[in-house]
Amino acid sequence: MAAATPFRHIEEAGSLIGQTALVRVDFNVPMDGSRVSDPTRLAAAVDTVQALRQQGAKVALLSHFGRPKGIRQAELSLAPLAAPFSRLIDTPVSFVDDCVGEPVRAAIAALPPQGVILLENTRFHEGEERNDPDLAAQMAALGDLFVSDAFSAAHRAHVSTVGLAQHLPAYAGRAMQRELLALDAALGTPQRPVLAVVGGAKVSSKIELLMNLVEKVDALAIGGGMANTFLAARGHSVGTSLCEHDLTGTARQILQRASEVGCDILLPRDVVVARAFAAHAPHRICGIDEVSDEEMILDCGPQSVAILAAAMDVARTLVWNGPLGAFELPPFDTATVQAARAAAHRCDAGGLIAVAGGGDTVSALNHAGVTGNFTHVSTAGGAFLEWMEGKDLPGVDALIR
Repeated sequence: MAAATPFRHIEEAGSLIGQTALVRVDFNVPMDGSRVSDPTRLAAAVDTVQALRQQGAKVALLSHFGRPKGIRQAELSLAPLAAPFSRLIDTPVSFVDDCVGEPVRAAIAALPPQGVILLENTRFHEGEERNDPDLAAQMAALGDLFVSDAFSAAHRAHVSTVGLAQHLPAYAGRAMQRELLALDAALGTPQRPVLAVVGGAKVSSKIELLMNLVEKVDALAIGGGMANTFLAARGHSVGTSLCEHDLTGTARQILQRASEVGCDILLPRDVVVARAFAAHAPHRICGIDEVSDEEMILDCGPQSVAILAAAMDVARTLVWNGPLGAFELPPFDTATVQAARAAAHRCDAGGLIAVAGGGDTVSALNHAGVTGNFTHVSTAGGAFLEWMEGKDLPGVDALIR
């Protein structure tokens, strides 16, 4: 689904002088005491906020923070984020300690033209997470249009992601637009061949993902701990490796379906094994039929990386989720780093569209130093995974024209 066609973008709203835009951002940022330890999500909102201000709008920011479950908790207030966001947009950002009601309406009314205000944690209201229609109506009364700019929350049918779109003209913010365009380029209307790389610890957490991908991509490379389950399903001994032996039947079903639809499955041909799950543990490289009963597989070997890099050379589109080994423990980060750099090189050469996201993926690409080289790296986590699983995302569906 091409994002430019089914979703209104904020430029289509025209002049917004005298209007208030309610903007759903994701300010659920990591904190070190009262300090933001990673401002990535704050920075992601800057483009949309500044664009709306240039169109003349006042901007009221909505976000959740943590999981207060409808109970007001001082430690989960968004108040500490007003100042750091103010510095990012170089303009004052006020704060009000609720997201509905007359005091909030008055605070918005008191803003100067093109002013910005951060409203309190939406999840302090119990009705937020069940998309309560009364809460949606109260929140919608604060603004003239709704701008959704938090793809990371789009898999939740909440008031601030779905309910507002039922009361106000709804637009995709610029960060949301970029995400939707990238996802469409990856699996919606991709350039073929399409290669997917899926790693991580367990098959059980990614069954739906794998089932969906074999129907949509031309080749699927499986790494990380989950590859062990597939190796076991093919009759290979995996020693003491992390392996879900009870899911080998499911793995065989996925392999069978891939064969039926012409999806090439790439599993490790060689592996790095050790007897301890620890950084710099004594290790060796061996074939997949040479793993002893006392050894565990902690990474893909160089032959496997070379095969994956060759597949990237052929592919036009790459979708990546999850590391290929225990990348948090050197030297078992080698395959992930080398494969990520191979993908980055192809992107830099203009031969590959590479979209990545979910879980440890961002950390792995940061570790490899290639995040900026990929076409798009999503920090959306659960929403990115649900999209890869082929699920409808309520917060995206709510934006369809």
